[in-house]
Parts: sequence; structure tokens; C-alpha cells
Amino acid sequence: MESMWLEYAWALLILIGLEGLLSADNALVLAVIAKHLPDDQKKRAINYGILMAFIFRFAALFAISFIANVWQVQAIGAAYLLYLGIKHIIQARFGKKNENIHKDDKEKAAGKGFWPTVGQIALADLAFAIDSILAAVALALGLPDSPLGEFGGMDGGQFIVVVLGGIAGLVLIKYAATWFVKLLGQRPALETTAYAIVAWVGVKLAVITLAHEDIGVLDPHFPHSTGWTIVFYGVLVAIALIGWFAPSNKHANAKSGHS
Repeated sequence: MESMWLEYAWALLILIGLEGLLSADNALVLAVIAKHLPDDQKKRAINYGILMAFIFRFAALFAISFIANVWQVQAIGAAYLLYLGIKHIIQARFGKKNENIHKDDKEKAAGKGFWPTVGQIALADLAFAIDSILAAVALALGLPDSPLGEFGGMDGGQFIVVVLGGIAGLVLIKYAATWFVKLLGQRPALETTAYAIVAWVGVKLAVITLAHEDIGVLDPHFPHSTGWTIVFYGVLVAIALIGWFAPSNKHANAKSGHS
């Protein structure tokens, strides 16, 4: 019995770290989407974003069996994340040939308005909530059954681990979002990094969708295999490190070099 609870405690620690990563991604994307708004609206949009992240993640906890079994929900989340990430990366790579284009992009973004921005944040929050819960369920289902009976379509002990991990993720979003807003001002390269991470999380959801028993393109055990898990988190950390160490004042250096 003691060894079982030790296994639960270890799984919970891993899950808190995992939720921390996904919450950091969520908070960074939230900050990036709201970036074009005036300061007072930006703060309000981020607060709405945090509130929606809370609502979606708690709702997802009580729809675990639905989210884990309905591949269409996973596919929509994957498609949206891939679209959001790839679109921004292409614009960042090919859309900044000169300052005028960059200014036009900013003016277009500013024209989106407050509520359309909040809507975009809501879609991103929903996709991250699905991924967060799927990751938590995948980890919890590997634990032995507890003597706590069944709850929410799964073992009671496993459900508690998922809930505690989810709460830890929500607390981290609350504090991470404000920090990332400040950080984006200091390290602009993180904006593209955030969208690269978004696209990669979209790939993860796509893999889960393709491995669904009704689709059967991939082996159903593949998304939870050690090999894929190592690859996924290895690439995630690599993207984060490249973005962190990318020169944030590249354009400024180029200008000073020409003068």
C-alpha cells in the first residue's frame, strides 16, 4: 500500500512539472495574442484569458471521458493550434522585409479590437485545456487502482491526481501570464518561439487523434510511448532554448552596423 501511494506522489510531481510546461506555453501565447492592444485593454484581455483558462480546464476535468474519446474534438484543437503557429512563423519569416510592412501588420493587428482578441484567446485556451487534460489522463491511467472507488469515469485516486495537477497548472498560469507580458518586451524573439511551441503542441494533439481507435493511422499506444514522449519534450525544450538565446536586438544591431 505504501509503495502505491509513493507511486501516486511521484506521478503527481511529474504531472505538476508537465502542467507547468503547458501552463507556461498557454500564458506566453495569451500574452502574445493580446500584445497589440493598448495597455489598459491588454491587462483586461489577459485577465479574461486567465479566467477562461480556469473555466475551460475545470470543465475539461468533468468531461475527461468525452475529451479522451471523441477524436473530432482533438482534431479541431490540433488543426487550430497548427494554423495559429504556422501562420505566425510564416509571417515572421517572410513578412518583415521592411519596416513599412511591419507597421502595416501592427496596424492590422490593432484593428482586430478587444473582443475579437478575447475570442482568439478563448480558442487558444480551449485547445491548451484539451491538451493539458489529455496529458494528465495519459499519465494517471498508468497508475495502479486505488481503494477510493470510481469517480468521473476513472479510478478515484487517478482522478484526484489529475485534479491536483490541473489546479497546479491554473495557479502557474495566473502568475506566468503577467511575467511573460514583461518578458516579451525584453525578448521579442520569444513571440515566434511561443507560436513554434503552439504548432508543436498541435502536432502532439494530431498524433493523439491519429492514434484514436476510430482512426487507427498510428498505433494506439504510440502517443504514450517512452520514445515519442522523449522526442516531444526534447523538441519542446529545444524550441524554448533557441527562442531564449536568440538575439533579441538583431534588427537594432544590423542598423547600427550600417550607420
